[in-house]
Amino acid sequence: MNQAAKRVVLSALTTVVAATSLTLATTTQASAIGKVPCSTGEFLHIDIHPTLGPTQTLCYANAGTLEFARGWWITKISTGNNRVQWHGDGRWQPDTPINKWTVFTWPNHPGGVSVTGIKIL
Repeated sequence: MNQAAKRVVLSALTTVVAATSLTLATTTQASAIGKVPCSTGEFLHIDIHPTLGPTQTLCYANAGTLEFARGWWITKISTGNNRVQWHGDGRWQPDTPINKWTVFTWPNHPGGVSVTGIKIL
């Protein structure tokens, strides 16, 4: 192989290796929080209602964050096989996430607490 051909092959291999390493270095997890049927206790179950509306149970799976518009109130969190925090009063609460397999309520706030987000860790 002549010198020019060697340079072309070496350049091509260098480009392929660099592109492959860049692809592997920047790959992120594809998981994101998503709504699922409330068919099993292993998912996050939340009881939530708008200010003047009925309570509904919603279920979610996978790690991630979900934002709610203002005017939503949460009355119960059942974490299932997840660690969970909610966003209210301008911060993520509680400071230490709610553990797996925990039912969390606010007995001093029968209408629930204002919520603007929920996070599965």
